Amino acid sequence: MDSAEDAKQAQLAELRRRMAAIPARGAGAAARMPVRGESSQLAVGFSAPAGNGRLVAAVATPVAAPAGGGGEGARRLAEQVRREALPVPSALESLLPEGGLAKGSVVAYTGASSLLSGLLAAVTGSGGHAAVVGLPRLGLLAAAEMGARLDRLAVVTDPGSDPLEVASVLLDGLDLVVLGLNGASVPISRTRVLAARARSKGSTLVVTGGSWAGPALRIDTHVAGYGGLGRGCGRLRTVRLNVSVHGRSDRARQGYLALCPSNGRVEWVDTNPVSDTASGAPDAATPSVVRHAVS
Repeated sequence: MDSAEDAKQAQLAELRRRMAAIPARGAGAAARMPVRGESSQLAVGFSAPAGNGRLVAAVATPVAAPAGGGGEGARRLAEQVRREALPVPSALESLLPEGGLAKGSVVAYTGASSLLSGLLAAVTGSGGHAAVVGLPRLGLLAAAEMGARLDRLAVVTDPGSDPLEVASVLLDGLDLVVLGLNGASVPISRTRVLAARARSKGSTLVVTGGSWAGPALRIDTHVAGYGGLGRGCGRLRTVRLNVSVHGRSDRARQGYLALCPSNGRVEWVDTNPVSDTASGAPDAATPSVVRHAVS
């Protein structure tokens, strides 16, 4: 028991040292701490931002490394994890090539932040761990209403001068990292480094609000309309999104999702059949309801 607790505390201390090595906004660059025991991983349970928004604490549980040689074992683990997919709102599954977000991949996202909240809800609500970096306006209340477990979500509102380095550290132990680029265009040399890190750790990186070269998947959304409002009366009850998904080796897919209230929470609903953009717009059909319930 003591040895397991000692190992847990050592891993936690290592993550704290690496986070502390990232300079605050305006501070000079600090040398990155060396990584000890790359064959082991951290599963971060909860992190709380301090008053300045920097990540200051995390609860970690050790994950055993695969048996065998260090390099070969890590390679087999990465391949196994990549064959799996992170859960997404049920209404979005039919639009994605693998029915979810591939583990170890980079996804470029543009458009409505409400679907980002849905992704966080699906991952944390199903037992995973996630982080949001550099998105101070992302609504945590909305995510919670969709079923997110906030005790499994780390929030870094102000990642300092190098948010990419913060995301790189968090990829070590989380299932999903959502990174706001704040309008930046990331050099291809750094996109390759982050993509390789996500791939080796089996974590999924979703980038938004900037330019990122060569993601495995692109998800583009925009608001297609609202429901519930009349002529000077009524309440907003539904938000409809047009969602387009572009994979490297798959045809682009397009569909329509709606965010609707149900039993004291909000759920994503699939309102149109999926279509390939090459074959034109979706055919009109009776809406099929697919609820996102992650309890």
